[in-house]
Amino acid sequence: MKVVAIVGMAGSGKSEVARVFEGHGFKKVRFGDITDEELKRRGLEANEDNERCIRQQLREEHGMAAYAKLNLPEIDSSLKSANAVIDGLYSWEEYVLLKEYYGERFATVVVWASPATRCARLARRAIRPLTPEEAASRDKSEIENSSKGGPIAMADFTIVNEASLEKLEEETKRVLFALR
Repeated sequence: MKVVAIVGMAGSGKSEVARVFEGHGFKKVRFGDITDEELKRRGLEANEDNERCIRQQLREEHGMAAYAKLNLPEIDSSLKSANAVIDGLYSWEEYVLLKEYYGERFATVVVWASPATRCARLARRAIRPLTPEEAASRDKSEIENSSKGGPIAMADFTIVNEASLEKLEEETKRVLFALR
């Protein structure tokens, strides 16, 4: 069984790519669910400031590979019956942990979109929309504080997402075919 991690900046289309993988039999593990669950547990509103605070606290407590560590049981459980797709690999440390843990069964797919395209998408999204200032702040934080550049640079596959959803699905299927 394979573990495929989808990595990219906010608004790049990671979740859309993960949905295509799901449609082809992969079980999805969304790393951000841990943040969402922690917000609910604490009774906090889901917004950029609270989410960033939770992410930082979890990393202080569990290290920079926090989301990978905390999701290993769910990934392993998924692998009992299907390939797994991770929606949202966040840091270099998570990449290293997963690569060492799963070895050759682990692959990464970067979904790339320009900052202008991502900013427009983030402003339009129904859940957790971001202002241009929030989007820029999140980009800066993900690059400087999460070491997100490493997994992007080391990705096994790259999907450029500057066009339609149909084109994104077509490119994702190309990657799925190459992974078989």
